[in-house]
Amino acid sequence: MQLSAPDAPQHSPEFRRRRFQNWFPLGLTYACFYMGRYNLNVASPEFMSRFHMSKAEFGMIATAGFWTYALSVMFNGPLTDRIGGKRAILTAALGSAAMNLVIGLLFMNGWETKVLVGMSLLYAVNQYFQSFAALSVVKTNAPWFHVRERGVFGGVFGIMISGGYFLAMTVGGWILAYLPWYCVFLVPSAAIAVMHFVDKALVANTPQEAGFPEFSTGDATSHMADKDKPVDFAYLVANVFKNKVILTLMAAEFCTGFVRQALLLWFVPFLKEVHHIQHGTWLFSVATGGITVGGICGGLLCGWMSDKVFQSRRPPVAFVFYLCQIASLLVLGWVTSPAAAAFMIGFTCAWIFGVHGMLSGTASMDFGGTKAAATVTGLLDGIQYLAAGLTGFLLGGLLDKYGWGMWTYMIVPFSAIGALLMTTLWNTTPKNTKISLKGAENPAKEAVAA
Repeated sequence: MQLSAPDAPQHSPEFRRRRFQNWFPLGLTYACFYMGRYNLNVASPEFMSRFHMSKAEFGMIATAGFWTYALSVMFNGPLTDRIGGKRAILTAALGSAAMNLVIGLLFMNGWETKVLVGMSLLYAVNQYFQSFAALSVVKTNAPWFHVRERGVFGGVFGIMISGGYFLAMTVGGWILAYLPWYCVFLVPSAAIAVMHFVDKALVANTPQEAGFPEFSTGDATSHMADKDKPVDFAYLVANVFKNKVILTLMAAEFCTGFVRQALLLWFVPFLKEVHHIQHGTWLFSVATGGITVGGICGGLLCGWMSDKVFQSRRPPVAFVFYLCQIASLLVLGWVTSPAAAAFMIGFTCAWIFGVHGMLSGTASMDFGGTKAAATVTGLLDGIQYLAAGLTGFLLGGLLDKYGWGMWTYMIVPFSAIGALLMTTLWNTTPKNTKISLKGAENPAKEAVAA
């Protein structure tokens, strides 16, 4: 007999309007964070040519940021569960806006010495503040969405990511084509600063805080009397570190992190060096705009399939998307037409972003529960960025040595491993029964196979 989550409550129109008022500003803020994070990606050819960096050297800057993010997000997850999502997003916005402003002003004033070391440090500090972004979005939205609604939220989460890539890649490409290149840091700084004040005025941590009654979200901790109490080490050990489902999701996110950043960090120099596609051209906009459109379509399709086809089970749809990643990456490596290559960048991202939004944005809420949503998101995101760090100096060095012909072949094995991991969780859903830290009711098992 299949076990599934209880049906979602029927929300009032007033509740839905207030919930939109909550997550929409957060989504815009998240998109602006991406503009202030992946501006490094879109400016990669500028860095390598202007400062005479090899791919491995440029990759060191990216790795410094990725690994700082990875370590920070693991510690900031429990911190966000303690201080609340709103305070976390406000802190992150101020810090990231400040760091992008500093970087932009330094380049505006002719910074040319020790750029590799300096940028590695500054980008790492920026990534520390950026690490609060996904945590705060998931933490804030967990009390507002029932588990039956979270597949759709996973699609929305994918749209947030895709909107951020439009700002970072497409708008960033326009900035590089028509404005002084350092504006690729100054413009995101201003946008993030604006969203800090918007969030401060509009965002509420919980429905109760906005004047609505509490409702059961149907996730792994919704039934707990102390679900609003911050997580402690005992809870982490009993319900997270011993949870085979969460550990498997962490392994899958390692694979997703490598695939995602191996494509996104290097596609701009790939298009320039292999297909001679420059910033500001129509084909560059096809590629970067395709990331946005593909990400939105992939996120929505993944969420819809999870909720409607697989009864709110996340692993089966993730398995399908991992297989589609493999096929798309192989085609991307094979095509010789610049137009086809530009198109395949966005098409491939559809399958990558769908899995990313599903695992980090939805499964983390399901299996971490409202109580530990940010903590589990931090673990999944942290593991993902540990893998992402390998796409910097390591993959950059391999590209220096072997060239672009091996690029997609070095990515495919990680998609294949992710697909295999999902088969071990095929029928897994959150267990809607009581969890006890005293061990009377199997505290380590928050999910059950049908």
